[in-house]
Amino acid sequence: MEAAPARRQGFRLDRLEAEVRYEQADHATTVVRGLCSDLQHKNGESIAYLFGLDRKAIQHFLGESNWSDAPIREELAKQIGTDLGEFDGVIAFDPSAFAKSGDQSVGVARQWCGRLGKIENCQVGIYMAYVSSKGHAIVDAQLYIPKEWTSDKKRMNKAGIPRERHRHKKRHEICLEMLDQFGQHMPHAWITGDDEMGRPAEFRKALRDRGERYLLAVPSNTTIRDLEIPPAEWCGNGRPPKRVHPFELIDGWENGKTKNGRRLKYMMQNKVH
Repeated sequence: MEAAPARRQGFRLDRLEAEVRYEQADHATTVVRGLCSDLQHKNGESIAYLFGLDRKAIQHFLGESNWSDAPIREELAKQIGTDLGEFDGVIAFDPSAFAKSGDQSVGVARQWCGRLGKIENCQVGIYMAYVSSKGHAIVDAQLYIPKEWTSDKKRMNKAGIPRERHRHKKRHEICLEMLDQFGQHMPHAWITGDDEMGRPAEFRKALRDRGERYLLAVPSNTTIRDLEIPPAEWCGNGRPPKRVHPFELIDGWENGKTKNGRRLKYMMQNKVH
């Protein structure tokens, strides 16, 4: 912890001043320090007051000042890969919700909030993290914007959301974007995620298409089928039977019991699903 301020200052001098004006770099360092503090409400006003600064300057930097965070995020990913990278490292994706009141905060909507265990008014962040035996760190995060926002262009423009974010993206699509952008900087052997990541088949397929190995949780009501059961015989009358065995609930596989009295084997291209 004692080395954190020095490393944070070094990162600022090496990168921020090369991309933005000096006062912007100074404000960026202040904001990061505030986010790492024990403040209960981490917004521009409270961070400014924590360090005895004018709140308008920090709020202007956060909401109106013209600068790009892309080079900084790219450099952070590279630094994590250099400091923590190992060939058998793991990239983890996790959507995390935090309750919000009102309807002005970007992306706020009534949606599932895991922290509260119910549907609630909240924002959802999509997080990408890296884990190795050397340590772990959050690589990047993106705010999920629900359809009720992206379908309301006036609301999007009023909130100042960049036009490149106006198209609705599913949560796993955001994960794939982060993987494509930052995955190359972090040596890894696996992609992991909870059941929200394991549920969409298109996400698993996209990972396979990228040559990624993955271990994703799936809901207990997921249906699978045994690929070793031979097709049913056809008596010659009526329509031929289906060539594949019907899908069955995964809890049958977990308990070792299925409709056929045998354990299901979930196999596909020698990948772990």
